[in-house]
Amino acid sequence: MAAVVTAAVTALTLTGVAAPARADGIPSVGRNWAESGPYTPEVSIGVVHTLYYPQTMGAHGEKHPVIIWGNGTGVLPGAYTLLLRHYASHGFIVVAANTPVSNFAITMRSGIDLIEKLNADPSSVFYGKVNLDRIGSAGHSQGGSGAINAAVDPRVDTVVAIQPGPLNDPAQLHKPALFLAGQFDAIVWPVLVKAMYNAADQIPAEYAELRGATHFGTGITGGDMRGPSTAWLRYWLMDDPNARAEFFGPNCGFCTDSQQFSDFRRNALATQIPG
Repeated sequence: MAAVVTAAVTALTLTGVAAPARADGIPSVGRNWAESGPYTPEVSIGVVHTLYYPQTMGAHGEKHPVIIWGNGTGVLPGAYTLLLRHYASHGFIVVAANTPVSNFAITMRSGIDLIEKLNADPSSVFYGKVNLDRIGSAGHSQGGSGAINAAVDPRVDTVVAIQPGPLNDPAQLHKPALFLAGQFDAIVWPVLVKAMYNAADQIPAEYAELRGATHFGTGITGGDMRGPSTAWLRYWLMDDPNARAEFFGPNCGFCTDSQQFSDFRRNALATQIPG
């Protein structure tokens, strides 16, 4: 086991990406990424952000990683409630931007400032319970593009771009990214998402195209993308070893799953990370 951990840290260092931090106290879910996690989600709607988080944060001394979320064009976080509650059930604190125009990630990035303040406020339920060293950016459609743009913030550790719009520059990414496309998406064509993945050859990046998926069926509820996006976030933000095995190593779980994915690709830097 020590040899495996050492090899993982070495490979991640070679790619220029910090090794994920272990989130002690957050329970394993096996490989049930698409199923609800062990926490009951809570929701708090604010003026600028909506927060989704576990009701019993820090019950076992654990600190919870953060996901900043960007919405698709014209909708607010409520449209993604099922997906964002799902992330909270897995132990994440989701800070969702209350904006229907999230492409440039201004409100998404200010969500990090908000959760930093709440973590330092003794009167807040978040006080001392936030893992500020592990923050991911995620979003759908225009918000998927926003998730890429949000990663210019050095506090962001990884990206999940779900069917992302085009107004971004993946060549500027400095953190690992998962690009999710839908096989039958007629709004953000898979070829466009694949081009973003190809442009991100300076980081560990993977491209997953969900078989049969359309734009709205996977975005609003998470659909079949709920599982892969949760697994990616659990690896990079929680160092979940089961999640690592889905994406990395010569026989990674998702790489060989032709029933779930119509196309799955890993770039050269991603293949350097051991499973």
